[in-house]
Amino acid sequence: MTLLAAPAALSDPCTKDRFEGADYIVCTIDPAASDLRLFWQDSAGAPYRNFAKLADAVETEGRTLSFAINGGMYRTDFSPLGLFVQNGKELRPADTTTIDKPAGGVPNFYKKPNGVFFLGAAGAGILTTDAFTRDRPSVRFATQSGPMLVIGGALHPALIPGSTDRTRRSGVGVCEQGRVRFAISEGNVNFHDFARLFRDHLACPNALFLDGGNGAGIYAPAQQRNDMSWHGGYGPMLGLVE
Repeated sequence: MTLLAAPAALSDPCTKDRFEGADYIVCTIDPAASDLRLFWQDSAGAPYRNFAKLADAVETEGRTLSFAINGGMYRTDFSPLGLFVQNGKELRPADTTTIDKPAGGVPNFYKKPNGVFFLGAAGAGILTTDAFTRDRPSVRFATQSGPMLVIGGALHPALIPGSTDRTRRSGVGVCEQGRVRFAISEGNVNFHDFARLFRDHLACPNALFLDGGNGAGIYAPAQQRNDMSWHGGYGPMLGLVE
């Protein structure tokens, strides 16, 4: 993590929060009034891999990156694992693979239902992958990840209260009045507690896991945060441009 000086002119969508003994950073964005985008590759087709390179690229537009977070799971070449839509163009198709194993043997992305976070003319949304591929809403940006955390106000049925599977986690929820809330844990939490953060504390009826462990990171200059992934970088990234 590299500490940054907070640019005074930028807004700060992020705040420190605490829920049931665990610390989080929560960032709230109104997509109807903000330029929230999904990123992956630079102009030469190479993955950005870190927030600093993304911030530099945004600066060449005469704009500023005021917030970013890892935007979903990715392969060893930093390409998105599953659906990726950027500026209305589908660069990677949805992954609808089903793995027929006990839940403990299924990678997080494939714990059904997984889902899609998207931004379109009607605002932000989160749908299960099955619902998204069936309904095919018109979107400008979309990223697939999994598992879903909250589905129509209900927790994902595979999440276990008191689970010892604890790590840093990041996720996104679509909440009241269409606002988007991103959350990243400061310490290790299990899936059940993380999902309850979105449903019971942040009032998000739908929420999606983005990634955990070394794949979870945030860029928030006003919070002096510029996280690095020890996988060698991130794949998709969601960023707020001002």
